[in-house]
Amino acid sequence: MITNVIVCAMTKADIVEQIATETGLTKVQTKAVVEGVLSSIMGILAGGGRIELRGFGVFSVKSRKSRMARNPRTGTPVALDKRYVPVFKASPDFQEHVDNVLKTKDQTGTLPSVTKKGTSARTKKG
Repeated sequence: MITNVIVCAMTKADIVEQIATETGLTKVQTKAVVEGVLSSIMGILAGGGRIELRGFGVFSVKSRKSRMARNPRTGTPVALDKRYVPVFKASPDFQEHVDNVLKTKDQTGTLPSVTKKGTSARTKKG
């Protein structure tokens, strides 16, 4: 599992490279897995499904009503049809992890070490 990433933004190629380095898989194998996961997520959501990944979050589809918007450049009204959009809701554990890591970075100027499970070393509540 990815242990520590000190990057502001990552592309799919960066993710493939990071996973390949961490797992020992080839980049070709890793790319096939990453693309397979992403394709599965898109296919399930396109079918109106929902994906729950415990400790990570939930991918689902929301319906947006048709409405009148405006062109920001010209101010002209524009009719928007009803549409469906994919959404992601992070789990409480994921939210807490991101919050803790970034607070630590704010206080120390560096990211804390991260365990093999991808979570910072902290005690669980409860």
